[in-house]
Amino acid sequence: MRIAIVKLSALGDIIHAMVALQFIKQHAPDIEIDWIVEERFAGILQHNPDISQIFTVNLKALKNNKLAIFEEIKKIRYFAKNHYDLVIDAQGLIKSAVTARLLGKTVAGFNADSIREKAASWFYNVKVACAYDENTIDRNALVLSKPLGFSITSDQILGKKPFLYSNNTNPELDEFFQKNRKVIVFVIGSTWESRNYPPEKFVKIAQDLQENCLVVWGSEQEKHKADWMSKQCTSIKALPKLDLNDLKAVVAKADLLVGNDTGPTHIAWGLNKPSITIFGPTPISRVYQTDINEVIKSHSTVNPYKLNKQDYSIRDIDERIIVDQAIQLLSNHQNTKENHLHDTTS
Repeated sequence: MRIAIVKLSALGDIIHAMVALQFIKQHAPDIEIDWIVEERFAGILQHNPDISQIFTVNLKALKNNKLAIFEEIKKIRYFAKNHYDLVIDAQGLIKSAVTARLLGKTVAGFNADSIREKAASWFYNVKVACAYDENTIDRNALVLSKPLGFSITSDQILGKKPFLYSNNTNPELDEFFQKNRKVIVFVIGSTWESRNYPPEKFVKIAQDLQENCLVVWGSEQEKHKADWMSKQCTSIKALPKLDLNDLKAVVAKADLLVGNDTGPTHIAWGLNKPSITIFGPTPISRVYQTDINEVIKSHSTVNPYKLNKQDYSIRDIDERIIVDQAIQLLSNHQNTKENHLHDTTS
């Protein structure tokens, strides 16, 4: 059997959907899985052994160049020559639904009551019901498993294997890692300013922890913040611009990640690395909370159906709470590593 998964964006949403791959393969080891994704996010999927082929589109560019739609349709129709037995749209948008329909005749996706763009469900002949405000990871697992005739449980997700992979990373990154200090990665940016924890509070966290704190950034504005932070505290270093391959490698080497609710932060969950995700105007139902993946939410109430971009309550979160959580997670992580070392040498 050959299937195509359509999950175009964004980075965190793709990661939350990728967890299903290992369980699909457990259910049907011989299944071939292709993934259709916006080209700027393809790197997060690369080197995953459960994906046969990654196909990219550039639908984002249509906002500035409407005529490019003909080239994109031509591209998708070429992908359709793989003759998919099933196409699953895990996105639930009209653009992803149209993409899925162009790829194959049998298309699965959420029903109209489970997505914001209800018209997308018109393109599906297999429809899955799941409330829009349910946990994002559970929603992805359901829409990617039910059309294949099985289910993925919460216990399975909690016991998942790491599923993000990197290869041939930049050797210049080695100089940022120190053997005598724990590595903490700070993710300081996101798509909205109201989702960003203040850089001065990240600095206070670094000053209290006195570990090797590495800041990742994705825009010039974020780079300016990272450089400013590094000048305030000797424990902070701003990393160079990273592609997704190197970003995965950096997080894989970290002892802890602390960041806003944004894609790079969720890489830690995909790699089974300790993390603290800081939430303001977005719902914590977007993530799984585990013994090593914790969240801190501001005092504001969030309506998942209509997020408030003017909710800046994340700025009110006391950095001392984050410091206390970080100390505990780092201690637990160190104990786990020592126990693992003891088990492998005894």
